[in-house]
Amino acid sequence: MSAGAKLQLDDERVKEALRVVIDPELGYNIVDLGLVYAVLVNDGGVVNIVMTTTTRGCPAANYLKEGARDAAWSVPGVEFVDVILAYEPAWSPQRMSAAAKEHLGISDRDEW
Repeated sequence: MSAGAKLQLDDERVKEALRVVIDPELGYNIVDLGLVYAVLVNDGGVVNIVMTTTTRGCPAANYLKEGARDAAWSVPGVEFVDVILAYEPAWSPQRMSAAAKEHLGISDRDEW
């Protein structure tokens, strides 16, 4: 890619940016924890993020929501970000990536 080439804005670039948002209780990023349900990149640089928290009453909900918004804004080409907290389906450790499970010492054989 030439120095002047523009990177295309897509959901993977936004998801990568969201990895800088660390859940303060679990100490790992929200993407690999499975807290990000969907990232939609629409025309005009509009990004919609649907995410959750580990529990409905999570005291870090606003922190995580604002962190996701700010991280998405850091991606070149993003013009607007909307973050929605959803609790259906409910989060479970099964949503975590293998790396997050390993970091937290969770085995796929563990009962939830």
